[in-house]
Amino acid sequence: MPSRAAAPLYRMARPETLDILHIDSFTALYHRASGITHLLAAPAPEILAALGEAGLTRAALLAKLRADYALEDADEHALGARLDELVATGLVACERVG
Repeated sequence: MPSRAAAPLYRMARPETLDILHIDSFTALYHRASGITHLLAAPAPEILAALGEAGLTRAALLAKLRADYALEDADEHALGARLDELVATGLVACERVG
């Protein structure tokens, strides 16, 4: 019987590598590892906060965001696109476990 691959685990970059400043509806985030300052708008800061250092699978993250923000129409594909963007910037790490 073939084994199913475990879902990837997404983790926020280590907090000590980030300087975060909330400015009205935006979040300025300086990422020391890359030397780049990112200007984030919703839902990126909320995704980072929900992930934390422990990390979550995409399904667990979607469930947490639905619960924390009363999202009834949250879209898994849209969340996947945002996660891909955050991974590309280095603000989120994606690791395969199992």
